[in-house]
Amino acid sequence: MTIKTRFAPSPTGYLHVGGARTALFSWLYARKHGGKFILRIEDTDLERSTQESVNAILEGMAWLGLEYDEGPFYQTHRFDRYKEVIQQLLEQGDAYYCYCSKEELDALREQQKENKEKPRYNGKCRNASHEKGSDAVIRFKNPAEGEVVINDLVKGQITVANNELDDLIIARSDGTPTYNLTVLVDDMDMGVSHVIRGDDHINNTPRQINILKALGAELPQYAHMPMILGDDGARLSKRHGAVSVMQYRNEGYLPEALLNYLVRLGWSSGDKEIFSLDEMIKLFDLEACNVSASTFNTEKLLWLNHQYMMNSDPAHVAHHLSWHMGDQGIDPSQGPDLAEVVKAQRERCKTLVEMAVSSRYFYQEFDAYDEKAAKKNFKQGTDKVLQQLMDKFSQLTEWDGKKLHQIVLDTAEELELKLGKVAQPLRVAVSGAGVSPAIDITLSLLGREKTLSRMAKAIQFILEK
Repeated sequence: MTIKTRFAPSPTGYLHVGGARTALFSWLYARKHGGKFILRIEDTDLERSTQESVNAILEGMAWLGLEYDEGPFYQTHRFDRYKEVIQQLLEQGDAYYCYCSKEELDALREQQKENKEKPRYNGKCRNASHEKGSDAVIRFKNPAEGEVVINDLVKGQITVANNELDDLIIARSDGTPTYNLTVLVDDMDMGVSHVIRGDDHINNTPRQINILKALGAELPQYAHMPMILGDDGARLSKRHGAVSVMQYRNEGYLPEALLNYLVRLGWSSGDKEIFSLDEMIKLFDLEACNVSASTFNTEKLLWLNHQYMMNSDPAHVAHHLSWHMGDQGIDPSQGPDLAEVVKAQRERCKTLVEMAVSSRYFYQEFDAYDEKAAKKNFKQGTDKVLQQLMDKFSQLTEWDGKKLHQIVLDTAEELELKLGKVAQPLRVAVSGAGVSPAIDITLSLLGREKTLSRMAKAIQFILEK
């Protein structure tokens, strides 16, 4: 059997964290088994679906690197096929026209609530001989007896009695198909073998199975993933912070760090925390997914991101850092190679935004010194220390980190000063702040021209104090 999974978001907003995890698990399962991964855009909600949301979903998938083998398919392009299936169900006697008004249904629901019964359609039109009319919806005639057994790959066996299910609407009065019809027709036509989705769909699954059976279709296997909670125990939402995948990009996370975090949010393999994509594919298994909900922990994600920034190929980190440099208004061509900056900054920076901001002085002149750093390090006489360093730096034929560092050591010894009394004023002079990578690395990255120019500027600043 060819394994086929799908990710089927509705384009009514951004690609959120829960959706991204579903996409990742579906993608991993397909890749592990040499199968196909489909992207399907469920855009039949014409009022809420937007092209902007479609673009946001595609952008999020691309940034995460979750490439799809087929699609994107759009449900709005398949209305003729849905009508064909609805007509087939009508002709088979597995669907019927329902003329019950909204007022009737509301009154029925209120009555059932008063009687402490489960609100459901009472089947009034089920055996009536109505023909098609302009105000009729079409309902699926759910089996009245028996049960649906779902052998869920995550939740285990779920059994639902058919008499617990009412006759759901599969076409609205304007003829447009409903979610529960379109999704199963697509899964059937596209040969989806495994439906991996959130457990908020569990109530839909037995209904969809009954329709698939009525159509004589082969049933897919189902895996319902538990929801993701915020750290307060409530369902993850906007109030918990960044829930859009692209917002994590904007906040300076690497895509593979987010993927690694998401795969551990509901799945584990021993005590291992950090997985390469190849390891995820090799080890991932639906049966090892958690049955209970997972809690999103931003601190853990931040830790993971730092691990990836420190241990990934600097050129790869630089590729993503470049976007953030541009976002900060920094032109990375006006300074040192970004991969070298990554090597210099990765120990101290936990996000790419932090790295971009703290690396600005390598590429742009700064207007002012950090007030505290200048007050602490630009004391009377510091100008002479900087001047002595500057004279020696100017004589270097080769701008080399080791030689620069030796000059700083020699100058401290000659002036009988502690190293910090020489290196720190130099650091503030060239970076504008009291924190930077090691002084030899900082000077090497800045280069001769920027270093000497900034030292001269600092000497002038001290003299004018």
